[in-house]
Amino acid sequence: MPEKWEELIADKRARLAKTIPAEWKIQTLPAEDSVIDYPAKSGFLSAKELEITNSTATDLVAKLATGELKSYDVTLAFCKRAALAHQLLNCALEFFPDAALAQAKELDEYFEKNKKPIGPLHGLPISLKDQFRVKGFETSMGYVSWLGKYDTDESIMVTLLRKAGAVFYVKTSVPQTLMVCETVNNIIGRTVNPRNKNWSCGGSSGGEGANVGFRGGIIGVGTDIGGSIRVPSAFNFLYGLRPSHGRMPYAKMANSMEGQETVHSVCGPITHSVPDLKLFVTSVLSEEPWKYDSKVIPLPWRQNEEDIIKSKLSSGGLTLGFYNCDGNVLPHPPILRGVETVVSTLKKNGHNVVPWTPYKHDFAVDLINGIYASDGCTDVYRDINASGEPAIPNIKDLLQPNIKKADMNELWDVQLKKWNYQVEYLAKWREMEEQLGKELDAIIAPITPTAAIRHNQFRYYGYASAINLLDFTSVVVPVTFADKAVDAKKENYKPLNELDGLVQAEYDPEAYHGAPVAVQIIGRRLSEERTMAIAEEVGKLLGNAVTP
Repeated sequence: MPEKWEELIADKRARLAKTIPAEWKIQTLPAEDSVIDYPAKSGFLSAKELEITNSTATDLVAKLATGELKSYDVTLAFCKRAALAHQLLNCALEFFPDAALAQAKELDEYFEKNKKPIGPLHGLPISLKDQFRVKGFETSMGYVSWLGKYDTDESIMVTLLRKAGAVFYVKTSVPQTLMVCETVNNIIGRTVNPRNKNWSCGGSSGGEGANVGFRGGIIGVGTDIGGSIRVPSAFNFLYGLRPSHGRMPYAKMANSMEGQETVHSVCGPITHSVPDLKLFVTSVLSEEPWKYDSKVIPLPWRQNEEDIIKSKLSSGGLTLGFYNCDGNVLPHPPILRGVETVVSTLKKNGHNVVPWTPYKHDFAVDLINGIYASDGCTDVYRDINASGEPAIPNIKDLLQPNIKKADMNELWDVQLKKWNYQVEYLAKWREMEEQLGKELDAIIAPITPTAAIRHNQFRYYGYASAINLLDFTSVVVPVTFADKAVDAKKENYKPLNELDGLVQAEYDPEAYHGAPVAVQIIGRRLSEERTMAIAEEVGKLLGNAVTP
């Protein structure tokens, strides 16, 4: 006899399957590991729908704003492609094409009547990580015990995107608890990478990474407390922005460990280009989110900050630091080559790139890992145990039950350590600037030690999570793909430690061949305008400014 939690899962899967119309259902799933080309070959989408879903968001909103395109047609195209994405990649927890098409129809009627768009995102479909609450739909967030609860209110981000004219049609899958960089839960199982089903799509915004990577979405909204926007972006050859805390609204979101204030989770976009990242950020800021969420800093888009970077680009180049190893875990050969490719390309184009020594990253990683588990994992295991479902294997290393809880004095001590570390890091940044005699614009670094990783192999979060502890702005830039012909395994390598040994042992040039490789561009806190402008320049020089 099935357990109650298994019955809840069966019911949810049946309900989700019913949301896909019969004419969008794939009769025979492809046998190939890569499904990235499936939409073009399958015949499900018309030539016009392929053109729409292969566009940039920036182009689409321009056409929607003049009436050249109708929101209904654009929404239908993305609903169809997202339906294919879910059937092939298992990436949706909620899919609601009927509500989306009704919303799109209303926007078209508004345009017809008023001869103008409702806002900067008028008629554009935007996909949401399952943490975002949308009125009338479930937010399970990967917990079986949350199934059957329908939201009566919306996240502030959803409210503001709606005001800006966005259309909602899908909420994408997340790992149980959100706290791992792969996407697997007991409700729908594992989400896979569209470029190769044997690779992870990343996490915790992995459903967004897979869906946007497949172009079932064009702007996906994720969250990041330890790499959860940046890892899926990296693994799916996408751009992703981890803004600093206080720039984007987070109020009324679902979350694990709500009330944990030492390291904040933040919202940000996952896209195919920097202009689309900018479109998202400027659209949200134009709605003055600080009037809705008390934690948002009243900081409108600062064009002058972006212009400073543009001026440097035209007058003498950027000054950038870089590192390829944080002293804890050495990245695999494809990542080392990726960093080197970025550095050499920038130097070739007249930019000043200098080595940066990561400051106490081992300390940062240990501190943030302790913060994640500071409640003794009470919160996440309460929600797991409420249904009787098992914990997914991926979280057992990171969030072990029965870890000692921190008391209030220990928490205060951790918060002081974090603040001191942030101040010390800024001092190192200033020291570098004094040595160079000029401003250090940003730092180039790995985002993960591996290219898009094989399932159940993600072990080291430190390249991402140290930046969360610092609360620096970070933008992921896709660079290249792993190549078995050039990315040979290191022979006779002496591991830095036991964890490094495990990560190195996992590398197999054959298994990783073709896997996406990315870097992150790290700027000081609240430097979104500058850091995105630098990321756009890096992408242009690499030839990855817009992925077709």
